[in-house]
Amino acid sequence: MEPVMQTVRYLDDQGHTCQELPLWAHEMEPLLECYRWMLLTRQFDQKAIALQRTGQLGTYPSSLGQEAIAVTLGLAMEPDDVLVPYYRDHGTQLIRGCGMKDILLYWGGDERGSAAGPQQDFPVCVPIATQCGHAVGAAKALQLQGRSQAVACTLGDGASSKGDFLEALNLAGLWQLPVVFVLNNNQWAISVSRQKQCAASALALKGMGAGVRSVQVDGNDVIAMFDELTQALEAARAGQGPTLIEAISYRLSDHTTADDASRYCPQEELQQAWKKEPVARLKRFLTSQGAWTEALEQKWLEHCQHTVNSAVQHYLEYSPQLPEAMFDHLYEDWPTVMEDQLQAFAERRQRRLGE
Repeated sequence: MEPVMQTVRYLDDQGHTCQELPLWAHEMEPLLECYRWMLLTRQFDQKAIALQRTGQLGTYPSSLGQEAIAVTLGLAMEPDDVLVPYYRDHGTQLIRGCGMKDILLYWGGDERGSAAGPQQDFPVCVPIATQCGHAVGAAKALQLQGRSQAVACTLGDGASSKGDFLEALNLAGLWQLPVVFVLNNNQWAISVSRQKQCAASALALKGMGAGVRSVQVDGNDVIAMFDELTQALEAARAGQGPTLIEAISYRLSDHTTADDASRYCPQEELQQAWKKEPVARLKRFLTSQGAWTEALEQKWLEHCQHTVNSAVQHYLEYSPQLPEAMFDHLYEDWPTVMEDQLQAFAERRQRRLGE
């Protein structure tokens, strides 16, 4: 008989407490920090979509409705931890020091955007679930070196159906590696619903079979997310093995700007999901505690708008790279056998410009 997994949550859909809060959550400043980062992330997200729609950015994956997962992960990680992201972690990257212009550069097709942030962090991963194996490799290296650092690997529910994830999970449990898998269950693997992906009642159950501590969390509840992430990362650093966190959220946007979710996403389901989204939920809680007001909201939104607009201007001012730059990031040591290809590519470009 399949075990029953209870979803960890402290705030209900309306922002009311549904169980005794952790001690740290009685102080409002950590939650205010989460809220400010969530608003900034959402403002950035909206601007990035607008840039893509006007031809100033490439295909872009929105994080709308999933801000609590990314922000709490960024705040729970230590500076020397290792982030192995997928492609919807803008909030985490911002907190860890990636500039907005760098994120825009990456989604604008410029690899210079991958050079930002902590040098031990991995770049954005678009192939599905391949980053999980990289995370296990990094965690094994830290374990062999005896370092007290944790690896955080993010993925979506679609990636949990891939062999790459299951193999990585198996090794993490077998070797008791210092890695935390943060599975953003936003209910859609592009156009395939969660119900059509896996028969298990909880995706976190996959971790139990691998000997990995596994928990399902309300991914729209900032308090639950931060508390579970902090515990998992601390356990990893202390040599107590891996954790799988399934964060229940909902993708309120298209899969990417190349998608049209209205073709497959039931509108009634989407409307219900909007009632549970994380930003409004935390705002209601903070307001009820007297820690947030509309005046503070407007002042912060103005700050967010100025910050985002400045970053966009910086991004747009970057001179585009020559096409030959695509070769620059392929090898650490340039192989001489590639010289002919590079020269032929450059000559062909010159001929085309002369036509």
